Amino acid sequence: MKLFIPKNYKSILNVNQTEKAIKQIKDFFQMNLATELKLRRVTAPLFVKQGTGINDDLNGIEKPVSFPIKDIYGSVAEIVQSLAKWKRLALADLKFKHGFGIYTDMNAIRPEEELTNIHSLYVDQWDWERVISPEERNLDFLKFMVNKIYAALVRTEFIVSENYPEIKPELPENVTFIHSEDLAEKYPYLTPFEREMEVARKYMAVFIIGIGGEMPNGEIHDGRAPDYDDWITPTSEKHRGLNGDLILWNNVLGRAFEISSMGIRVDKHSLMQQLRIRGLEKRAELMWHKMLLENKLPLTIGGGIGQSRLCMYFLRKAHIGEIQSSIWPDEMIRQCKANEIHLL
Repeated sequence: MKLFIPKNYKSILNVNQTEKAIKQIKDFFQMNLATELKLRRVTAPLFVKQGTGINDDLNGIEKPVSFPIKDIYGSVAEIVQSLAKWKRLALADLKFKHGFGIYTDMNAIRPEEELTNIHSLYVDQWDWERVISPEERNLDFLKFMVNKIYAALVRTEFIVSENYPEIKPELPENVTFIHSEDLAEKYPYLTPFEREMEVARKYMAVFIIGIGGEMPNGEIHDGRAPDYDDWITPTSEKHRGLNGDLILWNNVLGRAFEISSMGIRVDKHSLMQQLRIRGLEKRAELMWHKMLLENKLPLTIGGGIGQSRLCMYFLRKAHIGEIQSSIWPDEMIRQCKANEIHLL
């Protein structure tokens, strides 16, 4: 069990106020997100068929929860781990045009998650995806979209502070961009997470570019599956990768706090490159991968934004269990109760 108890922690809002504020934050932020990115809300699946290639592997090692389907003999369903690949299918099926996209509420179960202040068995996020052109598959466009999302975050924090004056705005006006390779050069003796700590503490809001590909020093900043974000395409003579993580500095926990993972998605060329690097060329025979290789799916950019994480940050909570109802170890429950951390 990894539990951090902030010194002299006391929740600013009580449980009833918290429940009300959660709804206010979710309603306001998703409206702003949809407006900024030109997204329409759609209904998403809780599970998909195993063997189609639609489900996500996240870092490539997590096993999804699965179960047999009684009325479809021989078929197994998997609870989604995210909707990165499903959303491209939906955009193709709904025939979305360039510049428009979708967002949805994604609910997942990740049974292998290590339970901490910020990690739960239950994951809820806004999954979004937007159709782009070949010319928009570049770093400038990625930054353009990150800035739009960040603007919605800043507006949401302001509204929270207006409704609850005890909560003071902390986000800087602008997000800072930095490449994972530059971080590795600047802090060669630190781990990737320690590097995130350094830049998040310094800038308060950073977007780290290039997550998943091998850096010149042989490291990978963090794992990414090979078949959704593009982490192989060169963006300069020095850098590669068209994806990244949006990280805030969390003053309550005194640590870097990832709020979103997003990126320009693979095209058929980067898909095959990344599958070869990971030794997963056999995936090219799966339904979803075949559709992409046959140009039946649109080029897109997309990502996920943690709903409970977002509320946890804006409401200055010490534990994600103060935002969502989940299952926790008995000892964690005991320690939280003893330190006035009210798990829902």
